[in-house]
Amino acid sequence: MNVLIADDHELFLKGLELVLGMHYPDANIFCAHDYNELFEILKKQTFCLVITDLAMPGANPMEALSKIHTLLQDTPLIVISAVFDPEIIQKTLDIGVAGYIPKSTSNQLIVSAINLVLAGGIYIPRELIEQAAPRFQHNEISDSLSVETATTDRTKKLTERQIEVLKLVIKGLSNKQIAYELGLTEGTVKIHITTILKSLGVSNRTSAVIEAVQRGYISKQEVTH
Repeated sequence: MNVLIADDHELFLKGLELVLGMHYPDANIFCAHDYNELFEILKKQTFCLVITDLAMPGANPMEALSKIHTLLQDTPLIVISAVFDPEIIQKTLDIGVAGYIPKSTSNQLIVSAINLVLAGGIYIPRELIEQAAPRFQHNEISDSLSVETATTDRTKKLTERQIEVLKLVIKGLSNKQIAYELGLTEGTVKIHITTILKSLGVSNRTSAVIEAVQRGYISKQEVTH
């Protein structure tokens, strides 16, 4: 698989490249030192995963993340940053980022977070969720997955938000329509649906509905009416 990593600090970039090379020996790792170089590489190559620093030269971070997500809608995007701010994390999630990893995170946990994202999950460190809880206890951060607290196999339960999304899928709504109905961004809805499919162990929306009925998340009446 092709993996693109970007950071303007050479030492951290080389360290991350080394860690990824050890744990993903079959990966082709491409490195960028700023947003300009990142976008030049994206013009020439497709990727299975993009991992980037947040604050880099060349672009406004949020605008850059939005552009990356627009260009690579089916490619998981992870931010590794020294910025430790719940509001910023929420903004990245709204854009469609699938993982937010502090630079202080251990190598082992970075790899675990990457594995979770590649499996269709969302990674937010527990301490950031706890820090954000008073402010975000009723929004999407409380629905997000953490490597330390959740699994992505078929034993994982759907959250209330994910069930809400699935019920709108039954009605035939598109991601854009679901986002409008629930007051979310389209990118966030896409992340929820990806997580739903992985949690239910299915590959498409129809199978997800069938599996959800079998597990009791949704009643047969809700499907037929």
